[in-house]
Amino acid sequence: MKLTDFKALTFDCYGTLIDWESGMIEALKPLAGRLFPALTRDQILEAHARHESSQQIQTPAKLYRDLLPIVHRRLAEEWGVPVSWSQCVAYGRSVSAWPAFADSAGALQYLKRHFKLVILSNVDNESFAGSNEKLKVAFDAIYTAEDIGSYKPSDRNFEYMVAKLKTLGIEKGEILHTAESLFHDHGPANAYGLASCWIHRRQGQDGFGATMVPGDMPKYDFRFTSMADMVKAHREALAG
Repeated sequence: MKLTDFKALTFDCYGTLIDWESGMIEALKPLAGRLFPALTRDQILEAHARHESSQQIQTPAKLYRDLLPIVHRRLAEEWGVPVSWSQCVAYGRSVSAWPAFADSAGALQYLKRHFKLVILSNVDNESFAGSNEKLKVAFDAIYTAEDIGSYKPSDRNFEYMVAKLKTLGIEKGEILHTAESLFHDHGPANAYGLASCWIHRRQGQDGFGATMVPGDMPKYDFRFTSMADMVKAHREALAG
């Protein structure tokens, strides 16, 4: 199997193209900064992952920008810190400010010359529009949790994506699902029979950060620690 075998790259966005962990940590400073003793970065991210995943199961049709305020309130309750609802709402509106990884825009611009580029993300359309400005590329299709009415790792999200890509002339075997999260993306990609590429942004760090523990380790067909390394491998495949 080679990178050049595929017609479309379908991307998770947050954690893969957008540095959501740094974005979360920055946006949570007004809350987490009130804690003593202070929590580590990973303790904050792991608590966020627990409450986010639980809330997505409970309210799968809720927009991400409206779900995050509930996550913020659950964190405040767990940590024993009083917060106002306006503070919770402000956190939910922080997504569009989360930074892109330094290599994302350039890599996407290169890959756009060789593949259809598609987003499959646990986000709402308004929040993603802000992120897309940072990624500086026109995606060929954008499928969000808002469009689908459920959150990954639900099979519904992958079923929707594959069905819609078929209308664009792209078959399942021509898709390479590209993502950081083993829990949200590679596990269900395995179950749905999709080839996948792991962008292991947390290489060298312990645990799974802002994503839940995936259980049994999913398989993947390619692994890179950055989008820049994926571009390098594609160039080598073309030359080879």
